[in-house]
Amino acid sequence: MALQSKLTVYVAIAGVFALMGGIIFYASLDNVELEQVEIELENVELINVNTAGDQAKFEVTYLIKNPSDKTLTVSVIDYQLFGDDMLLGSGLYSTADVALPGRALFYSGAEIPLKNMFVLNKEDVSSETYEKAVNGEILHFTSEGKITTQTSWSETDKDFKTD
Repeated sequence: MALQSKLTVYVAIAGVFALMGGIIFYASLDNVELEQVEIELENVELINVNTAGDQAKFEVTYLIKNPSDKTLTVSVIDYQLFGDDMLLGSGLYSTADVALPGRALFYSGAEIPLKNMFVLNKEDVSSETYEKAVNGEILHFTSEGKITTQTSWSETDKDFKTD
């Protein structure tokens, strides 16, 4: 009788591991569609210049497109912002602290703009670059970084570079 109960325990443990492997496999099926997300830098607009604190605030708008058949959300956009090929700094759009049902849903074919505040500190760039930025003399903004997309079962990161 002891042999039979040990065998039952071993079979139950093997069944649990098989179930966990099945869940992981099922979740990974979404990864291909999550990686199809497209991101474009739509607009960078100067909002406020704080001369006392030597800071300038910009509103950075990304246009996110979902060409896949899966509904997804964007939890993080970690980016570096360039102005006329000069690095202005790093920014982070994050909804990681918001529960999945509370985030913007990107249905199949959806295009949604996501806005983020970017703070440019005068001490982080050259004086010339800072003056160009606050005077609106930067003609071309680009961005590169990583976007994290999620479904209820899966999450994936995708590197991007915009023009």
